[in-house]
Amino acid sequence: MAASIKDVAKEAGVSIATVSRVLNDIDVVNEETKKKVQEAIQKLGYRPNIVARSLKTQRTKTIGILIPDISSQFYPEIVRGAEDVSNIYDYNVILCNSDLDAEKEKEYLRVLKEKMVDGVLYMSSSLKPDITELIRELDLKTVLVESSDEEGTFPSVTIDNVKAGYDSANYIINKGNKDIAYIGVAKDAGNAWGHRYKGFEKAMKEHNIEINKDMVFFGDLRTETGYKGIAQILKKASSIDAVVCASDEIAMGAINALRENQLSVPQDVDVIGFNNIYSARVYYPNLTTVAQPMYDMGSIAMRMLIKLINQKTIEQGHYVLDHEIIERDSCK
Repeated sequence: MAASIKDVAKEAGVSIATVSRVLNDIDVVNEETKKKVQEAIQKLGYRPNIVARSLKTQRTKTIGILIPDISSQFYPEIVRGAEDVSNIYDYNVILCNSDLDAEKEKEYLRVLKEKMVDGVLYMSSSLKPDITELIRELDLKTVLVESSDEEGTFPSVTIDNVKAGYDSANYIINKGNKDIAYIGVAKDAGNAWGHRYKGFEKAMKEHNIEINKDMVFFGDLRTETGYKGIAQILKKASSIDAVVCASDEIAMGAINALRENQLSVPQDVDVIGFNNIYSARVYYPNLTTVAQPMYDMGSIAMRMLIKLINQKTIEQGHYVLDHEIIERDSCK
C-alpha cells in the first residue's frame, strides 16, 4: 500500500501541515525539520498526489512541450536544454509531437489545458492566427521557441531567421554561384522556416540575381522535400550551381538526388544546410550549414517560462540568439 502524507508526518514526528509546507517549499519550516520530513519521504517512498495538490495550489509542476516533428534531429536538442532546466526546478515535462499537423497542434493545446499544465513551450509548424488565438483563449502561459508571433504578444527565443537566410544565400553567392536553387518553406508560412526564404530573396535582390521560379521548391523541412525538390528542379532548369536549403535534412535529400543525377557535391554543385544537427557533421560530404544554438534556445525558454509561471519579472521578452555559418565540405 502506498504511503500517505499522514504516514510521512508520523515517521518524521511532525504534523501533516508541516509535511505539506515542506512539499510546497514554504520557507517557515526550519532546516532540521525539513531534513526529517525529506528523510521520511525518501524512506517511505512517498509520492504526492499531483491532482489533489494541484486543486489546492492551482499548480501541477508540469510543463507541456509541443514540437512539430519528433523525427527531426533539431528539436530533441532544444528539448534536452529545456528539460535540464525543468529538472533543476523540479518540473515534469509532457512532450507532444504534432507531426506538422496544425489541427493536431490545436488538439494538443486543448489536452495540455485539460492536464492542467502550468505552462507550454511551443514550437510551431505554422504559427497561424487561429492557433495563437487558441492559446489566448485557453489562457496558457506560453513561450515560443524558434519562431515569434508577428504581434510580439508571446515571449520568445529565436535567431534572426531572415538574417540567417540572407547570410546563407550571401555565402553561396560569394562563392561565385549564379544559378542558385532554393528548397524550403514558402515565406507566407509566417514562422521561422518561411522567414529564411525572405532572407534568400533579399540577398539575391542585392546581388541583382533574378530568382528563377523553376529553381524554387517548397515543402516541409524533411529529407524527402530535398530529394523531390532536386528531381523537379533538374527537369526544368538548364543548369544549377548551388542549392540553399532551409534545413540540414533537406540538404541531405538534395545531395542524394544530385548524386543520382551524376552531379557531385561540391565539385559540380554547392549545397548549404540549416540548423547544424549532429548528422551534418558525419554525413558525406560534411555539410556546410547555418548553426542555431539549439540547447541554449531550450534552456533559456524554459527559464523564461518558469519565471512567467511564478509571476517573476522576465528581464527580456524576446531573445534573439546568434547564428553562425559552419564551413565544411559541401561547398567549394
